[in-house]
This record gives sequence, C-alpha cells and structure tokens, in this order.
Amino acid sequence: MPGPDEPSGETADTPVGARDVGATISGGITAPDHPDDPDLPENRDRRPAQDPPGVRPLGAREPLTRDRIVAAAVDYVDTHGLPALTMRRLGARLGVEAMALYHYVPSRDDLLDAVVERVVDELFDDAEVHLEPVRGWQDYLQRLAHGVRRSALAHPALFPLVATRPPAAPWVRPPLRSLRWIDSFLTALRTHGFDDEQTVVAYRAYTSFLLGHLLLEVAQRGVAINAVDDPHGARDTLPDDALAEHRAIVDLRHLLALDETVTEFEESLESLIERLDAMVKDGADHL
Repeated sequence: MPGPDEPSGETADTPVGARDVGATISGGITAPDHPDDPDLPENRDRRPAQDPPGVRPLGAREPLTRDRIVAAAVDYVDTHGLPALTMRRLGARLGVEAMALYHYVPSRDDLLDAVVERVVDELFDDAEVHLEPVRGWQDYLQRLAHGVRRSALAHPALFPLVATRPPAAPWVRPPLRSLRWIDSFLTALRTHGFDDEQTVVAYRAYTSFLLGHLLLEVAQRGVAINAVDDPHGARDTLPDDALAEHRAIVDLRHLLALDETVTEFEESLESLIERLDAMVKDGADHL
C-alpha cells in the first residue's frame, strides 16, 4: 500500500505513464491507439528478464547504489509523472530516508540529469539501432529515428525532460544528447558523401524533426510539456458558437481531431531523408 506521500489509484490526475495508452482524451480527441505501431512499448517483443533495479523496496542484501536510485527514479516517473517525483517519495520507494539518497545524488538536479542520461543510453540496448551504417546512411537514419521514438513512447512522461534539460554544450541538440550518438551520426554522414557543412545541416534538421514531432506526440498522450501546460492532456472544450465565424474549422473539425501520428512520423522522416539525399547529390550546403 502506498505511503502518505505516494500517489495511489488511477484518477483524472494520474500522469500519462499510469494510463492506458489508447484512452480517449476529453473532448473527442483520441490518444494514439495503433495496434500495429511497432514503436509502441506494448508491441515490442522485448521484456526485461527481471524487474528493473530500484523498483522494489530494498532488502538487507540489496545495497543502495546510484544506479539503483536512478533506475527507481525512471520507473517512478513512468508511473506517476515527473511532478510527483520528490527525494522523499523516491527514498520511500527504495525503503530508505531521503537523506540517504544525497550520498549518491547530491541534488534533485543531479538526479534529473542522471535520469536523462539513462533514458538516452537505452538506445545502446536497442538491437534495431546501429552505431554505424550497415545498409547505407538512409537506413541508419531510419533506425535511429525509430529508436528515439521507441524511447519517447516507452517514457512519455520523461521525454520533455530529455528535450529541455540544459545540454552539456550549445551544439548538443536533444534528443541526441549522448556524445557517442552525436559522433556516430556525424561520422555516418561524413563517410557517406556528406561534406562538413552538409553534415551539420543534416544534424540540425534531423534533431529538429525528432524533437518537434515527438514532443507533439507525447503531448497528445496527455504529458505536460512544461510547468504551465495542463497535465490532463489535449482537450477540445471550445463551445460551438466560438467557431461560428470560422467555417473552415467547423467543416474540418472531425478530420483535425483524427490521430495520424504514426503516418505523419513515417512520411516526415522519409521526406527529410529524401531532401538530405538531394542536397548531398547536388553538392548544396543547405536544404
């Protein structure tokens, strides 16, 4: 049973990590519910052999470690949402006092940085993503994009954190926050005909595409993108008379409410890759 500070039960305020992904959001906009979407966690044929470390209260033979704390924090946010995460609640989850955590994570900011690093590093465990191109740079970009999307859909409540935590340098662009992945991306294109300027253009365009699309997608799942956003998700609460003078919106409202995130992701990614291909073939230095 949860402690006094532990969120319990599924309510209207339950963060998205605790909800059914296919739930209908208030007002008729349907949250993504694609049984054939290969990037959704429930459609992935990959299950951990055991519970992630840090998820259950610690026993006498389970020492407290930084890795266990970070893993527990990821699991907690997945379940309860980022606003619910406090050092006190995380300590209770691990069966220790909050002060015990500070020996391993000096501050909540340090914990959040470690959480982001852990989520980004999950890409290294995705067998479908390659550090080096195997079937050309186009296939490499496709695989990497879907790997990042799988991570965002597995941790929707954490993806805004991945997107907004201050990077280590101005040129580190989320969601590719790992120096190893950034170097992998740049090297992959430079060894496949992109000059230096084209490589940087591609890096900026690719990360902008991923960031914009995936932030929109997790927002449609009810995740607050910033502290001001409504954590209950997207709504359609406009009264009909508010749209009376907007004929086109009235006519197309039923189409505007449709969820097309899977198709949009695929088509936008393919379009970006085609534009990059044309750029490098034409010897241009911009899209």
